[in-house]
Amino acid sequence: MEINHLLLGEKAIEAKGNALPLYSNFHVGAALLTDDDKIIQGCNIESSSYGLTICAERNAIFKAISDGYRKFKAIAIASDFEGYCSPCGACRQIIFEHCGDVDVVLINRKKELKILKASELLPHAFTDDALPKEDGK
Repeated sequence: MEINHLLLGEKAIEAKGNALPLYSNFHVGAALLTDDDKIIQGCNIESSSYGLTICAERNAIFKAISDGYRKFKAIAIASDFEGYCSPCGACRQIIFEHCGDVDVVLINRKKELKILKASELLPHAFTDDALPKEDGK
């Protein structure tokens, strides 16, 4: 089935409504499309201990993984920014590592879409290929 980027974007905008940006007031929503066409939503949630804050993208991905999903087709990210809200470095790593080279759909305030591949956002990703194997190599 072909990816409906517009529908995925609408679901990210919907998820943005659940955001809890207590300090930044920067609402972000994400919608992750699984391999079997289920959409998992996430939003950013902030903490007064800023390091404990979670981005919408990681929220959606971790939620999907904890529900047993392992294969994904695309992720959409929506914010109220006039430009396109690109994922932070941590989210780029998690997207690439757990979703692969999926479509990353960015949605701006005007509901315009920009579609990139995860590899365009993180061209030299750290992967498990760099980790030692059982044989120590």
